[in-house]
Amino acid sequence: MTTAADDHDPRTPRLAETFDEVEDALLSRWPETRLEPSLDRIRAFCELLGDPQSTFRSIHLTGTNGKTSTSRMIDTLLRALDLRTGRFTSPHVQKMTERISIDGEQLDDEAFVRAFNDVAPYIALVDADQPHPLSFFETVVAMAYAAFSDAPVDVAVVEVGMGGSWDATNVIDGDVAVLLPVALDHARYLGETVTEIAREKVGIIKPGATVVVAEQTPDVAAVIGERAAEVGARLVVEGVDFSVAARQPAVGGQVVSLQGLRARYDDVFIPLFGAHQAQNAAVALAAVEAFVGDSPLGDDVVREAFAQVTSPGRLEVIRRSPTIVLDAAHNPHGAEATAAALEDSFQLSPLIGVIGVMGDKDAEGLLAVFEPHLAHVVVTQNSTDRAMPAAELARTAIEVFGEDRVTVEPRLADAIDAAAALAEAGEAVSSMGSGAVLVTGSVVTVGEARTLLARPERSAPGAGS
Repeated sequence: MTTAADDHDPRTPRLAETFDEVEDALLSRWPETRLEPSLDRIRAFCELLGDPQSTFRSIHLTGTNGKTSTSRMIDTLLRALDLRTGRFTSPHVQKMTERISIDGEQLDDEAFVRAFNDVAPYIALVDADQPHPLSFFETVVAMAYAAFSDAPVDVAVVEVGMGGSWDATNVIDGDVAVLLPVALDHARYLGETVTEIAREKVGIIKPGATVVVAEQTPDVAAVIGERAAEVGARLVVEGVDFSVAARQPAVGGQVVSLQGLRARYDDVFIPLFGAHQAQNAAVALAAVEAFVGDSPLGDDVVREAFAQVTSPGRLEVIRRSPTIVLDAAHNPHGAEATAAALEDSFQLSPLIGVIGVMGDKDAEGLLAVFEPHLAHVVVTQNSTDRAMPAAELARTAIEVFGEDRVTVEPRLADAIDAAAALAEAGEAVSSMGSGAVLVTGSVVTVGEARTLLARPERSAPGAGS
């Protein structure tokens, strides 16, 4: 017996009606961790869509950590200059719609469904014509570029998913390429050394672009310089052409002086914590200055824009009594920045960690960075198949922290409850500050914790959104 569904022509996909249908359709494709390094599929897809990525200017970001926060800062600055923006970031913290924003607002469910339906008729055509089907990530990139073109936006701020050269976002030719600090991460996909990883990431540098380079190791800086010389791009470098001139922790964030490419901007309040966010701000400022031309941006514009910046899940205080801080550090380099910011901006004692990592990450390196800063760690796991099992993470944690400082709670909600109880118990005997919980180890872990803990009507002071 056949049905109408059996008779449906796969070359004309049925359009989605709800966000859940779109999510199911996208998640049925190759996941972000299954890679076949090639731009052939995304180029073919975009060609069928009329090459939407060629209809707007762009700022393209890569690096190991800081891409999403810096992208959000760039977006906010551009909008303060009355430019219409699109922003593509990944991964999402809580919901897939976060990946595509227009005018600073993520697409709502209805707009996300429209974006999918705009590209859906062409997906099967590409699948049929290529050796491998379009992946989840490639499909969402095309959705973003088509939505940006349709809006239309003046400029897109685009964060790579992984690497650079063969990342699906790299069908754009960015006017400005941003190289945030490069460190070891995704070694299975990108290379075993920072030099190998850098060679992959510099693929976003296009002929004639301006390259905004955050502080790098000498080896990475050399790779960036070689690529810029090869394609005739212009380098502007942190510490030479722009910098954080001064910074001071403040209630709810920090006050900084930024030396940009065109001018110095003093008394700039950023409602985010940590020296790394001040450096991200300097990079964002230089990227926007490079994009708009030779004139300074104006003190009021810069101050007003940075005062509005948010970055959910990045040292975000999500709850008080006890204080619970969310941070998406997922590699040792990111953990170092988080640990420094905790020392710099918070008086939290005892600080209890809730840590859940992905199975392909350097769990031992991340735990070792946090060990001096955490009185106790509750190891857990998020709900994805990629999560490292809590029992496996516990074995590593015990080696780093010692058995007395490790608790195992496989369910994230139980782990947060256990950590909160330990923080409150420890607070009663500590005179150094207030007991608190840090949830970290993965963007997914932080996103799931944010869903569990977020209460919009009871938003905590200093929260990141």
